[in-house]
Amino acid sequence: MIPAPSVKYRHFAAGLLVCACWFALGSATASSSASTASAAGLAADIDGQISQPRFAAANWGIAVVSLDSGRALYTHHADQLMQPASTAKLFTAALSLSTLGADYRMPTRLLANNDIHDGRLNGPLILYGMGDPTLGTATSTDWADQLANQLFQRGVRQVRGDLIADDSYFTGPAFGSGWEAGDLQSWFAVPSSALSVDENIVDITVSPGSATGLPASLTFDPVDAQMPQLGQLTTTLSRLPSDINLYRAPGDSTLYAFGTIAAKTPPQHFKLALPDPALVAGSQLRQALADRGIHLTGQVHALHWPQDDTALVARADTLAEIQSPPLMDVLQRGLKRSQNLYLQNLFLSVGKHQQSMEATPGIVPFASTEQWSVKALHQLLTQIGIPPSAGLIDEGTGLSRRDLVTPDAMVRLLAYLAAQPYAAQLHEALPIAGIDGTLTGQMRHTAAENNVHAKTGSMTYVHCLVGYVTSAAGERLAFAIMLNNYEPPTNGPSAGSDVNAIALLLANFHGRS
Repeated sequence: MIPAPSVKYRHFAAGLLVCACWFALGSATASSSASTASAAGLAADIDGQISQPRFAAANWGIAVVSLDSGRALYTHHADQLMQPASTAKLFTAALSLSTLGADYRMPTRLLANNDIHDGRLNGPLILYGMGDPTLGTATSTDWADQLANQLFQRGVRQVRGDLIADDSYFTGPAFGSGWEAGDLQSWFAVPSSALSVDENIVDITVSPGSATGLPASLTFDPVDAQMPQLGQLTTTLSRLPSDINLYRAPGDSTLYAFGTIAAKTPPQHFKLALPDPALVAGSQLRQALADRGIHLTGQVHALHWPQDDTALVARADTLAEIQSPPLMDVLQRGLKRSQNLYLQNLFLSVGKHQQSMEATPGIVPFASTEQWSVKALHQLLTQIGIPPSAGLIDEGTGLSRRDLVTPDAMVRLLAYLAAQPYAAQLHEALPIAGIDGTLTGQMRHTAAENNVHAKTGSMTYVHCLVGYVTSAAGERLAFAIMLNNYEPPTNGPSAGSDVNAIALLLANFHGRS
């Protein structure tokens, strides 16, 4: 359920913002702000940080390696499997870049049998998604208009048939392996649809009625995302606290809204996962066709795996097509914000490529797109020199608690990425301390600001930071700082500041490995 944006709501968010990272200022400890001149001194400082009594029941895993010398500067349980949270996105980054390339673009197509006579297209018209997660975002708000314009330029003025929004390009469930059912209505665990729109999020605004006792009103953005509603939110006296609850069961499109909202309070805003992104995309295209003067005689339908679209697309031609931004741009947007949809869709895109390269004729056992992606990842890890047993990744985001990685595997991955032709681009694609992304408000006015480039990873009891830093001596370091099974004490330092304190020790290090 989604409570009101009060103290109750903030507590809810703290428990569920699985892949988002804390934006609170990272407070450095006294030892973090002082420079250290020897590797032994640095090790002593890090040991002192992680051996504090409040970590007695927690697990630290740390690995620091010099990219200049190749030597390990510090390790602590570096060969033990840890939950990585969103730092697992670095595996998806490496996999997608090595397999598809930094310039790869994901197409979205309009398909039909090309039977056009006197401006009439004998349907159905198929809106075919192939994984682009950016439709409807700032750089692609006119995606539907572009497709409609291309169809108009082909001479089409009427579609005699249905519009089918087909997202079956990815085979398998629309959520990653190990994602928790309780997260699936939340904005950070949206469906990983091959036909995504507006980042598969619906904004819901709850406004009080005009008088006490009247029902509250709910509005949806986009309007095509309005879903069936049950229950009732009632307007109460203005002096009473609001108690807004929104709940949608996994796999169900019905939204249950119940509780109360105080009279005369400002509208309250919530974000939920779209239950059927493909259908919303189809509705938006229908409107764009109408605006362009193309009449659709049929209805809009969505087609999802395991429905079979073979008969529809086997002889279809591409009448219109748009493409996503280059993969590196999509990756940067996903890494900076820790945006799960972007990384999961990239992960699945690799799976489709892997399947196409290994497809054999005849009857073969079914494997989901995600399983093909995992196979490709295992091949890459072996190539890098990371045992697959040290990187147990089953999906592309880190949202699953079944994902397990060793700190040593993390720094090996970072060293591999730093040696690739796209290394500089990827370095800039990571959140930068004190500057942008999920590190915007952290480690400001320290040696780490505009120096630490790292992927954050936070979920309940898990706090990680994995990336790069240049020491005070000018040595390039790759690091993995992973804290598991830890709940900060009341009124104590945040877990994020504890992790950041170690990164700051590295930034202030004056010695050499």
